[in-house]
Amino acid sequence: MNYLYLAGAIVAEVIGTSCMKASDGFSRLIPSIFTVVAYAVGFYCLAQTLKTIPTGIAYAIWSGVGMVLIAVIAWLFQGQRLDGPAIVGMTLIIAGVIVMNVFSTAGAH
Repeated sequence: MNYLYLAGAIVAEVIGTSCMKASDGFSRLIPSIFTVVAYAVGFYCLAQTLKTIPTGIAYAIWSGVGMVLIAVIAWLFQGQRLDGPAIVGMTLIIAGVIVMNVFSTAGAH
């Protein structure tokens, strides 16, 4: 169940960030409301995750996966360009998350 909460936190954060872009600096009401609600749901889910997953591990997954998803959504729907260095950087972040989860004892209870 803990990783379901983490997945929910990631999805909510991605929705919140996408809506934040659409809110145009919180000048548009509906996207602004969606941003606040999505972040509230995301932080609730992340807080539930932190009951069982160590903070560093959970945050690495949350921020790393969220960052890649946001970049892909921005590329697909908002016209953002992803150049080679951006892709290499995202790959390194994901590699770091994998190394932490597979090889590190930081997540051991």
